[in-house]
Amino acid sequence: MKHLADILDTISSQPISILDSRIPLSAYTPLDLSMDNPDLEGLEITDPNVCQAYIDRVLRANKAQVAFGGYLERRALYGDKASFSGADARNLHLGVDFWAPAGTTVLTPISGSVHSFQNNATVGDYGPTIILEHTYKSITFYTLYGHLAVTSIETLQIGQMFAAGSVLATLGKPDINVNYAPHLHFQVIMDMKGNSGDYPGVCSDKTLPFYRENCPDPDIVLQIRTAENG
Repeated sequence: MKHLADILDTISSQPISILDSRIPLSAYTPLDLSMDNPDLEGLEITDPNVCQAYIDRVLRANKAQVAFGGYLERRALYGDKASFSGADARNLHLGVDFWAPAGTTVLTPISGSVHSFQNNATVGDYGPTIILEHTYKSITFYTLYGHLAVTSIETLQIGQMFAAGSVLATLGKPDINVNYAPHLHFQVIMDMKGNSGDYPGVCSDKTLPFYRENCPDPDIVLQIRTAENG
């Protein structure tokens, strides 16, 4: 995976915007939704309104427009959802989330074609979802975009091409993205393992070794943390 990660790291020499091009990367701020964050103690973070209120406080405190983060973050955000619970609870997040208002445009970070799409409408899932296929330096990999507006997939076609920087979709409201505050879930996937229109975005401790290898940190491609730290 280190070899693959090194290759992905060469996609761009500059950080890549993934939301509305009018929002500068300087307006992005890190967000901690992990179980270790003491600021979340006592908050019903599974309630999208409570979650949004907390995100808004973070944005105001940092004079920012977009809050982002979450790769391999252990979260309580899924605790009220049956499909994530049980003896082998899934609470480790495999993508990076970008929290911004519903209707915010999602940009294609790197050129690719539509591999698959569907509305994953079960509570706790992604809602409308798009998966793009990319080939770079003879390596094929995939990127997943979840929690979109329904209009984002209404006229989409398998194989449809999207150039880097073009508008891919818009963010959905909580009733469409199935009970989350508005945000984009962005995930890099090396092997789809036969999945179409959907792929796990959260895993358990038991399955983490596989998913950590198959879903490397999306910021290797986007380099937004580099811009933040720079």
